[in-house]
Amino acid sequence: MPTDLLPPPPGAVLFACNFNQVRSPMAEALLKQLIGDRVYVDSCGLRRPAMVHDEVRDEDVEAGVDPFAQTVMAELGCDLSRHRPKIFADLEDSSFDLVVSLTPEAQHRAVELARGRAADIEYWPTQDPTLTDGSREARLAAYRQVRDGLARRIAERFGGLARSPIDLAPDRAL
Repeated sequence: MPTDLLPPPPGAVLFACNFNQVRSPMAEALLKQLIGDRVYVDSCGLRRPAMVHDEVRDEDVEAGVDPFAQTVMAELGCDLSRHRPKIFADLEDSSFDLVVSLTPEAQHRAVELARGRAADIEYWPTQDPTLTDGSREARLAAYRQVRDGLARRIAERFGGLARSPIDLAPDRAL
């Protein structure tokens, strides 16, 4: 599609899933990698992650991004180590032009968020790689499959905003 026929890009995009530990942080990082800071991008979940015990601080803290998600995103040069999971109520601003929900539960919340606002809602059903059993490699393969599926969807949806043609090269390993 010629770029002059593309709809104007959204000014702010929110990706939402259940815990903001795997799918939505992956999508947020992938879109930021593709378009830089030309569009405000954020992510959140419906529920707070479980608490885990921090041996160094000897206290319970909220779990961060899933380690397998960090590993597969690092393969593409995306560092998720500083991402802190948040919920809808933690968002600094809820004025998003586009909310992309990645789970059925998040889709329901996105519709509520957009009620009475001029926000577009898109539902991209995305499997939960945390449900995969097996070896470390089998689990990483499931996370890569989710990452690559999100990368393809993002390239299709936002490719016209890419920083350079190399960002969308079909032979690029995703």
